[in-house]
Amino acid sequence: MTPTTELQKPVIKTALPGPKSLEIINADAQYVTPSYPRPDYKLVADHASGVWITDPDGNVFLDCNAGVAVCSTGHCHPEVVAAITKQANELIHLCGTDFYYRHMPELGKKLSEIVPIDGPTKTHFANSGAEAVETALKLAMYHTRRQKFISFFGSFHGRTLGALSLTSSKKAQRLGFMRQALDVVHVPYPNKFRHFADDMPTTDEKISKDVINWIENRLFKTTTPPEEVAAIVLEVVQGEGGYVPAPKQFVKEIRRICDENGIMLIVDEVQSGMGRTGKMFALDHHEGVKADIVCMAKGIGSGMPIGVCTAKADIMDWHKGAHASTFGGNPVALASALKTIELLEGGLVNNSREIGSYLEFGLNKLKEKYDVIGDVRGLGMMLGVEFVTDKKTLAPAPELRDKIEYACYERGLIILGCGANTIRWSPPLVLSKENVDVALAIFDEAIAACL
Repeated sequence: MTPTTELQKPVIKTALPGPKSLEIINADAQYVTPSYPRPDYKLVADHASGVWITDPDGNVFLDCNAGVAVCSTGHCHPEVVAAITKQANELIHLCGTDFYYRHMPELGKKLSEIVPIDGPTKTHFANSGAEAVETALKLAMYHTRRQKFISFFGSFHGRTLGALSLTSSKKAQRLGFMRQALDVVHVPYPNKFRHFADDMPTTDEKISKDVINWIENRLFKTTTPPEEVAAIVLEVVQGEGGYVPAPKQFVKEIRRICDENGIMLIVDEVQSGMGRTGKMFALDHHEGVKADIVCMAKGIGSGMPIGVCTAKADIMDWHKGAHASTFGGNPVALASALKTIELLEGGLVNNSREIGSYLEFGLNKLKEKYDVIGDVRGLGMMLGVEFVTDKKTLAPAPELRDKIEYACYERGLIILGCGANTIRWSPPLVLSKENVDVALAIFDEAIAACL
């Protein structure tokens, strides 16, 4: 599918949400868990195509969130739909952890070719990003015979108990669950817009040096001996924490620390992988740095539930029965993933880089226009816009961020917050320049209306 331009602007026909949407929202409140972290606005999807979502009332929205970075090839890409349909007609399930079918080794071989890991690899298939992370944690513990982990403040790695031990992006994710399941210590993430010491901007060099110093000269010498650390778990671009890219020198230094201390480097590419940053993986922006274990999900299946943990073959050395999943590696999900990677390599990664750069340029123009935009950052189509009270104090403005998010929805643009006061842009990778122009005009109007 080439970037879509068939519908130029959103179409809002009713008050939002409309009457048919409200029926679904009310039924959801009665029958569905209240734990889902839905935003203030209430989007109900009925059907979607490319970058466009239509609700039950006929309102049409321009989607610049892609189901939280999942629909990488756009909604219902015809080639993905065809691959899913064909596979569903042939084989839906046989439990690949007990039996065999061609799709597992086919996708495993393809991943071995593209993941940022040196040498031969092996892959475990799961159903979500959290499951992929759980796999990585168990594997690192098994291989190193160590039990401690290092994660970063602002990180998000899932809500299952093991992954939750790593996660630290919001209080709500941990509230009520008492002690963490694993021995995890958190350190500051290298956010050059907000140095952890004073919450003010700094340089890549200083923030990198200060976080590395925290790890080596504070953590390792006090509470967390490096010889007891199984892995450092890193988002090369932090997702839920605010779409914050790690500096190149920092990523290189983390690799050095791992090498010197026999620590596994687990790179969480659940949100940043599969073309999202303008390269297949965010780690691909860091020349010469490779992971030991890579976790994937979200964009790899174009909406089908699939999680993947790929590791060096000599690391994935656990015994038969050590880890498995009834539905992990489902043939339909794998068929979707194989087609997704084909489409990404066929032009969508390049489109992510080129159109993402165009979007970033437009967002920076708005930063010049508005005193409340403190920072525009990111790579490809993984861009964050951080809202502040003013450019002098840079005080976070979470309430303003929420108002702008809602105002965009009212005008037919779907975006979503991350971090305390940032709006994330994670559109389908089929986004076009024409789509960007429409989205930026709506964003501009929404900001102006909220000031």
